[in-house]
Amino acid sequence: MAMSTDIDERVDVDDYREEYEADDRAYEAYRSLSKAAVGSLVAMLMGLSALVFPAMLACAVLGVVLGIVAWRSLRRYPDELTGRPMAILGLFGSLVILVSGSALHTYVYMTEVPPGYTRISFAQLQPTATDAKTGEAVLPTELDGQRIFVKGYVHPGVASTGEVKKFILVPDMGTCCFGGQPKLTDMIEVTIRNAPGVRYSQFKRRLGGTFRVTGRVKAVAGGLQGGLYELDADYVK
Repeated sequence: MAMSTDIDERVDVDDYREEYEADDRAYEAYRSLSKAAVGSLVAMLMGLSALVFPAMLACAVLGVVLGIVAWRSLRRYPDELTGRPMAILGLFGSLVILVSGSALHTYVYMTEVPPGYTRISFAQLQPTATDAKTGEAVLPTELDGQRIFVKGYVHPGVASTGEVKKFILVPDMGTCCFGGQPKLTDMIEVTIRNAPGVRYSQFKRRLGGTFRVTGRVKAVAGGLQGGLYELDADYVK
């Protein structure tokens, strides 16, 4: 009798376990996956490129925001939503990328300009006034002859697929990747003097040298019209 009782108890326990597991599967199937948790994880994965491209830090910020939204929703609606591990990974992964990426790019920014050069940007090359007599845009002639440091992209209209020492530097990925005629004030005609040449790529270049404001439009590398600005580069990275 005792053996029979033990068998009956095991059968009852097995039946209960199967019923519980079936209810648990049904419960999981009823809950929906948090869209914010999925978005946070996707944003985190995209944000990994922020370690190379600073602009992609925006993805890490988005991952943090969506992770917080997902976490709050999961706490508020535990019987309706699932995806807690995904939300945790997206939130904390995005935080790590945001902090480490910001620190990395800040360090690079603070140390990338070689001694003896002054940092400028393409924004400083845009005219802010018009000459009252001629009606022409006033160029930043105060930069003429200065040793400057500038970052940009090699325009695809280079002379060859090998190393070149004369090319056009442009400010953004849109112009560097798709070609076309950029704005005259978005072009610097670069001639490398005492440094190795460069190959065309879609990575940002760091250049230093003597800057010239010519104010003359002419045919330049790649069959483009340019020449307002020239750079005799002796630092290339």
